[in-house]
Amino acid sequence: MIDLTIVREGMENAIKRARERNIIIPTFAQQKNPGLIPDSIKTELAHIGLWDITPRNLFRITWHNEPVAHGGGFGGVNYIELPQALTGVEARIVVLVGKWFPTGAHKVGAAFGCLVPRLVTGQFDPTKQKAVWPSTGNYCRGGAYDSALLACQSIAILPEGMSSERFEWLAKVADETIATPGCESNVKEIFDKCHELTRERGDDIFIFNQFEEFGNYLWHYEITGHAIEEVLAQVLGPRDKFFGITSNTGSAGTIGCGDYLKQAFPGSRIVASEALQCPTLLNNGFGGHRIEGIGDKHVPWIHNIKNTDAITAIDDQANVNLIRLFNEPAGRAYLVKQGVPESLVAQLDLIGISGIANILSAVKSAKWFELGHEDVIVTVLTDSMELYQSRLREMHEEHGQYSETDAAADYARYILGENTANMAELTYPDRKRVHNLKYYTWVEQQGKTYDEIQRQWYQEDYWTSFQGQADEIDALIQEFNGRVGLLK
Repeated sequence: MIDLTIVREGMENAIKRARERNIIIPTFAQQKNPGLIPDSIKTELAHIGLWDITPRNLFRITWHNEPVAHGGGFGGVNYIELPQALTGVEARIVVLVGKWFPTGAHKVGAAFGCLVPRLVTGQFDPTKQKAVWPSTGNYCRGGAYDSALLACQSIAILPEGMSSERFEWLAKVADETIATPGCESNVKEIFDKCHELTRERGDDIFIFNQFEEFGNYLWHYEITGHAIEEVLAQVLGPRDKFFGITSNTGSAGTIGCGDYLKQAFPGSRIVASEALQCPTLLNNGFGGHRIEGIGDKHVPWIHNIKNTDAITAIDDQANVNLIRLFNEPAGRAYLVKQGVPESLVAQLDLIGISGIANILSAVKSAKWFELGHEDVIVTVLTDSMELYQSRLREMHEEHGQYSETDAAADYARYILGENTANMAELTYPDRKRVHNLKYYTWVEQQGKTYDEIQRQWYQEDYWTSFQGQADEIDALIQEFNGRVGLLK
């Protein structure tokens, strides 16, 4: 279970600070259904920008934001359906759009799920401690942003090889930013920095490790899972069937929504995705790659491997080339010639680098499972090209002007040519092999116990025990807000 033990002094300090800084915390229920948000808060939001550093934007940590940069309200879940002309497969591929979260990425939700339960219980004291956000990109941005909204100091940790946009933004929002060696697959170096900070600063910091914090899993189980269910209610026809989700493993937060969807849609599947250049789940592999933000070389503690049905590995070169196809004028013009609607082509900048990997995993899954036009696959666009314009400039400098010939080659090779290589459907022993990889990171290096890694696999209610805590956390949030006394 997520520890919800009350620490009285820390809670009193947090309540006092919230009262002083005009902080009201939304519940999971309100993030899931913004119709529950008080009208007074909606009125305030009408005058606030989506990325503004103000406590009221805590209520915009939802999939339901109106897709505007300033003053938006709430509506349906933001999603788009990709046509066969773009994907090359009959199966319907539906993608949730993460751009319309504050910071332009849904990781503000994962960070919220980790920080808020510790804050309202007093386990994290904002008057005495800094929140540490170890990440391969968007999570530390989300953590720094949530910390600023909740009047907490923050330390962002991310690999030095991440896009310049991340570092430029963090310099304005985080209290400290630490760049660790390597690229997105260098997660151990991030963990090592956390251990170093713990030795140096002790109780002055609180580490919110997304790879092990079940608040990350719970937020996606509860919020992203229900958002996908809401979209499915709109897109599924009477003869359609929900196949399941594809998701980069990353910290294993987003893929946790699949556990909810399997309960809501028995028989649906979860397909985990990773970089071909670092195929840890697929064949115990390792290496560096360029699919920014998904992290590798280990199996996250919060990944429910026993519920994972298949694994795909995506060539990072496909992601790099397709961001040019989707965003360069010549690439967009070529896609229109291939029959992709201009209205959709105009929205392709909603797809960030990791989103391309998720889509290609859906394409591979459609081919592997021989899906047809009545099958629906859902995946997630964690962020958008707003965070990767520097990558486009770098490629332009390195490779020159992008031409129609380049577009034709990339479309044929990386979309139409995507196949079922580097993919595996998991048997029971396969799943156990992947689960057992957790031992080397989490038991040998990060202090987990042999007992607990066994319980993750053999104890039937291990995962469902976390899933039921949203209501309990909401009750604590409501009590906290009541003590703060700002919500009329």
